[in-house]
Amino acid sequence: MNTLKRILAVIDPTVDSQHGLSRSIDLAKKSGAVITAFMSIYDFSYEMTTMLSGDEREAMRNAVVKDRQAWLDEILAQYPDIKIQNKVVWHNRSYEAIIDTVISEQFDIVIKGTHKHDTLKSVIFTPTDWHLIRKCPAPVLLVKEHAWPENGNILAAVNAISENEQHLALNNRIIKDAQFLCELANAKLSLVNAYPATPVNIAIEIPEFNPSVYNESVKKHHIESTHALASKHNISHQACAIEEGLPEDVIPDVAARLNSELVVIGTVGRTGLSAALVGNTAEHVIDSLDCDVLALKPDGYVSPLTKN
Repeated sequence: MNTLKRILAVIDPTVDSQHGLSRSIDLAKKSGAVITAFMSIYDFSYEMTTMLSGDEREAMRNAVVKDRQAWLDEILAQYPDIKIQNKVVWHNRSYEAIIDTVISEQFDIVIKGTHKHDTLKSVIFTPTDWHLIRKCPAPVLLVKEHAWPENGNILAAVNAISENEQHLALNNRIIKDAQFLCELANAKLSLVNAYPATPVNIAIEIPEFNPSVYNESVKKHHIESTHALASKHNISHQACAIEEGLPEDVIPDVAARLNSELVVIGTVGRTGLSAALVGNTAEHVIDSLDCDVLALKPDGYVSPLTKN
């Protein structure tokens, strides 16, 4: 994402404040991108009118779409200084409608607002959010209610020691996309890399095992690998946070300390049984963050919703 030409801003008809649209407008003004405000609607009751013919049910659905289109036009009229295209569709799964539109019209990014849970003081990600994180081929930016400040902080989460070619390529993409957004938002970039603690069972089962030496060796390896990755992208070593712990603990902690407005993270897009049983480390991280998140897929990722 070294350019930003087409933004799909997801509109939520159930809320008053459209955070995703606001962030889309901010980025469009800085990048020159064209925005499409997108809304997917569905009401099951309109499918239950068995006394009506198919044409009559279709006419009723079109009337609802037209009404929502008028509502969306009123929202967009608040931004007369920027041209925003709009699209309202009838679909029973909003995430499928979003992904179908991304694939068919080649959008560069999807931007969607998230919900703030006042009681828990954390961001609540909806099922639609999770489907987009797992299945959308374009980058997905999930935003909450705050503006990105000038000279703010963007955090790129990397796995610097991975030997998997896909993960290595994803590291580079995470950093490059984060750098691009830093240029747009006039923000500072930091890297974060988590490394595992010494396994307790090894120290118990092998008496001659020295956990201190092992831990220092692992730490050194992660520091050297992270610094090498940073140097490759002209990032100072001082901007690297390499800390012991699980990624879902380390990354949110570093993001909070730096007061980061955005964390950029890679996802492998697991679906089906492996997602249910194994889960995805990136998803655990995302669920622990209390700031905007940009979720990226590996280059060449093909959505399971792609039509053959």
